Amino acid sequence: MAFSSIVRALGYSSLLNELLAKLKQQQNIHLSGVSRLPKGLVASALANAEEKNLFVICATLEEANRWTSQLEAMGWETIHFYPIFEASPYEPLDPEIEANWGQMQVLANLVKRNKITNLAIVATHTSLQPHLPPKEIFIHFCINLKRNMDWDLAVFSQHLTRLGYERVPMVEMEGQWSCRGDIVDIFPVSSDLPVRLESFGNKIEQIREFEISTQRSTLNKIEHLILTPTSFATIIMAAMEEVSTVEQYLLAEEREIWRKKQTLEGSRRFLGLVFDKTASLIDYLPENTLVVVDELEQCYAHNERWFENAEEQWKFTDNDNDTLPKIHKILDDCLGDMDRFKTLYLSELEAENKGTNLSVRSLNVTPHGFTKIAETLRQERDRNFAIWIISAQPSRSVSLLQEHDCPAQFVPNPRDYQAIDKLQLNHTPVALKYSGLAELEGFILPTFRLLVITDREFYGQHSLTIPSYIRKRCNAASKQVDPNKLHPGDYVVHRNHGVGKFLRLESLTLNNETRDYLVVQYADGLLRLVTDQLGTLSRLRYTTSTTPQLNKMTGKVWENTKNKVRKTVKKLAVDLLALYAARAKREGFSYPKNMAWQQEMEDSFPYQPTTDQLRAVQDVKQDMESTRPMDRLICGDVGFGKTEVAIRAIFKAVTAGKQVALLAPTTILTQQHYHTLKERFAPYPIHIGLLNRFRGTDERREIQKRLASGELDVVVGTHQLLGKSVSFKDLGLLVVDEEQRFGVNQKEKIKSLKTQVDVLTLSATPCSSYLVYVTFWN
Repeated sequence: MAFSSIVRALGYSSLLNELLAKLKQQQNIHLSGVSRLPKGLVASALANAEEKNLFVICATLEEANRWTSQLEAMGWETIHFYPIFEASPYEPLDPEIEANWGQMQVLANLVKRNKITNLAIVATHTSLQPHLPPKEIFIHFCINLKRNMDWDLAVFSQHLTRLGYERVPMVEMEGQWSCRGDIVDIFPVSSDLPVRLESFGNKIEQIREFEISTQRSTLNKIEHLILTPTSFATIIMAAMEEVSTVEQYLLAEEREIWRKKQTLEGSRRFLGLVFDKTASLIDYLPENTLVVVDELEQCYAHNERWFENAEEQWKFTDNDNDTLPKIHKILDDCLGDMDRFKTLYLSELEAENKGTNLSVRSLNVTPHGFTKIAETLRQERDRNFAIWIISAQPSRSVSLLQEHDCPAQFVPNPRDYQAIDKLQLNHTPVALKYSGLAELEGFILPTFRLLVITDREFYGQHSLTIPSYIRKRCNAASKQVDPNKLHPGDYVVHRNHGVGKFLRLESLTLNNETRDYLVVQYADGLLRLVTDQLGTLSRLRYTTSTTPQLNKMTGKVWENTKNKVRKTVKKLAVDLLALYAARAKREGFSYPKNMAWQQEMEDSFPYQPTTDQLRAVQDVKQDMESTRPMDRLICGDVGFGKTEVAIRAIFKAVTAGKQVALLAPTTILTQQHYHTLKERFAPYPIHIGLLNRFRGTDERREIQKRLASGELDVVVGTHQLLGKSVSFKDLGLLVVDEEQRFGVNQKEKIKSLKTQVDVLTLSATPCSSYLVYVTFWN
């Protein structure tokens, strides 16, 4: 909602009133010289001024996603991204199921209410192509549910089956429903959460959302619910039954499927055959909608390629001289269908003698050049420009400007219009907080006397999205032997005899009883193991190219190996006991409570933290604030937010005056962590170094020197951090990523460090022994 104040301010501009007058008179206007962020601001201001909904048409899916992200911060009550299948409508393939359900969600919202307000929809040019059944047909296939309405459960269940919903014992995913007495659970494909219908007799008493994980209905109550079909194939196949000539348009293999009354793949290609007039998204929009076409020339270029492909695919539908009715159009015909709507055309390139040129220009400043930034803002302020600071850490940005003689004020609530208006009257720059996913870039809009500056200009933060380390992983092979998956030559380990080689599976008859045996070769003979004793056998995992040496069944080598391992495990247990006894006696550094910048930095996280993330952060902070040295493992799969937990711990340590070392097993991973920390900590005076094989000798010496003197706050590195030449002035926190991937020597060094500092370990795949001792000792 950070930009809602700017949209409101634009609404008071005399230029906006002129544009509204032109729009009313001409039905469409062209605005050129407008970059990405001003496009959304001006379009939203025009739509809000006329109390209209907004429909944005983009050339590509990527640009549509960018529009969606920025509109979410501009005060719209409901925002939808309309996913569309970019392939030809004549291909015998169904769209991805997620895209199908996303379309259902948008259409359900459009047909749900009589008067729709404060709604924004973003789509590509292909959404203007006919790809939907007529609106009245779609509504006929939807089920309307309201509180206190009468219903018949038997009839309702038949309708659900017709719509494609599957009855299951317990609802776990979209498109399922279940019934337990007077309670019906259903997960509509057009909803984010499943709903629970509670009835008494033949009346619906409650409609509530519930959580899949707990199956408890403790969430929002719903007054009105639309149940759409699970796919458009349901509607199209029902209409095809009314057409007697369907079979002549089907391929030979499809005719058998049709006679069995099964769903045909790619049924949308029959839209023109079963409906007199097919529909596009335009046909579903409410009358009070402002249509925005972003970069019309790009839309033409992309649509031309799409049309050529669709035309070629349509010709391939010729089956015994019967070609399917054409449903694709050129873009001009699609734009003609929008005549009933007022249309705004936007272009970044300045166009002569065509529409209005807004002459947007970028800010001529460099990141961290706060003197130049403050000077630029003062100059524009003196020209009576309204100055807006959009930042994920607005307090820090304001304090930096004040240090350079440019007073500014942070307004925590972007809808505190009274405070904002007062600051604007005094020509004081207004700072607003935004930590979303939109790609922001500052600009000067002279025609509206407006300047917007973002973290990109302040700190060089192009995007607040956090790059994550993604690793391709295979499912771990099972240790247990499956005789059906063993191949001759595979190595196995017997509990009592050691390493052997599987030869074959054979059947033997003893005492008139036939049983299956695994034949395993050892150095001194063959072992036949009955298949019901497979628990004593496991796979041998080895990574070297050397062929494993077979043990002797009668020898003592295997027994000696097991004794050696027992002694090693015992030594490890004793060492761990000594380590944690020393840690228990040692009094560590107790970090202070959260400082002023901590909450602001955490709020700059562009995603909504999960419950587990917040719990992990809380536990880590409690450990750091205690007098006992921390040794905590954060375990979670790739992409589940472990790095964010570490970032908050690192920031807490640095702001308390301690140094931090982040240790990772690979060079690529250290690069990822280094750039993430530089991005997140850019607004703050935190010095970060990188120590890996990409650094030259002189660079490494300089980093080591700065670490020893305390100039460097955070260092990210590989095992080089564990070298004897690396010393810290005041190391307070050690963060280890994927410790199980380090070698024995590195682990010994890490173990010695653990008696001195707080340690935070991150792992997606911790080894079992590490989990055991961390869980036990913590």
